[in-house]
Amino acid sequence: MSLTFHWFLPTNGDSRHVVGGGHGTPATASGRDRPPTVAYLSQIAQAAEDLGFVGALTPTGAWCEDAWLTTAMVSRHTERLKFLVAFRPGFVSPTLAAQMAATFQRGTGGRLLLNVVTGGESHEQRAYGDFLGKDDRYRRTGEFLEIVRGLWEGKTVDLAGEHLRVEDARLARVPDPVPEVYFGGSSPLAGEVAARHVDVYLTWGEPPAQVAEKIAWIRGLAERRGRRLRFGIRLHVITRDTSAQAWAEADRLLAGFDAETVRSVQTGLARSESEGQQRMLALHGGRRDALEIHPNLWAGIGLVRGGAGTALVGSHDEVATRIREYAALGIEEFVLSGYPHLEEAYWFGEGVLPRLAADGLWRHPAGRTETPKPQVPFAS
Repeated sequence: MSLTFHWFLPTNGDSRHVVGGGHGTPATASGRDRPPTVAYLSQIAQAAEDLGFVGALTPTGAWCEDAWLTTAMVSRHTERLKFLVAFRPGFVSPTLAAQMAATFQRGTGGRLLLNVVTGGESHEQRAYGDFLGKDDRYRRTGEFLEIVRGLWEGKTVDLAGEHLRVEDARLARVPDPVPEVYFGGSSPLAGEVAARHVDVYLTWGEPPAQVAEKIAWIRGLAERRGRRLRFGIRLHVITRDTSAQAWAEADRLLAGFDAETVRSVQTGLARSESEGQQRMLALHGGRRDALEIHPNLWAGIGLVRGGAGTALVGSHDEVATRIREYAALGIEEFVLSGYPHLEEAYWFGEGVLPRLAADGLWRHPAGRTETPKPQVPFAS
């Protein structure tokens, strides 16, 4: 088995400090340190491509730039890297979304992956004109994917659902290849959507025991429908030549979290309707102590950032060991990030990936037997 690694495009801005925000909370001021220009994001994308990442996740929400437009522009500066575009089905018609995906595939040579985000924050959804409750949003997501999947198969689709209705919908040209659909969610309705419609189920970086429970849950739901899904995990990484260096970097980031920012972000996230977000908050409880919740799994990022709030922290060997641990549970894809994203891509790509390659757990997508040399200096 060869594991798949994706990186992250920080369209909310980048920094040598953690850029907080997400899940209805605004990006923190550190996001202005390195604005998300096409030039800078293209640097990150080129580095990820060179190092052997398969794709790059681009987030969605009021706190960041639009994922579709940004990745379309950045794609012109890369050759192989795929783009895991996050989008919310309630904001665009299913027929138009299917058409956009087909156009993206033709324009990039088949480099689109889709991360379907139902949306866990009603107050943010309402800002975009979406007034459905959380459960209804998940039901709409199921209808949306049923329509889109049919269109991608070249069918003419008629559907009168509870929330969506299309008549005589068809695509003049279907996407080739059909984009794979990534999706995450911890509620019962989310599990049903995943089991019926998606290719890859994503979980945020919880401790292995909790991840194992999620995998078993989703796998069971999918098997009852005669389907098999792949599983992925979303994590940050801080990997260095020694464990002491990595934890010193984590401590430096933690020292940059002022008490008022932590209080404000935690208050905002506590209102979240997302079960996944509440599971993230429970890992640290808003406290700064006892943040290592499993060996080399640090919950500090979640003090100031919504969504994925944990990081793998340690030496390259230790981080590789934790990846093997998750892989043993059934995780095949890793969606990673780190601050700042350009430098951290090199730390991981040159430090951890060669160790996994030596174990036969990873190979460079371009067939390289050695990872490339760095093109930018590391921070001392």
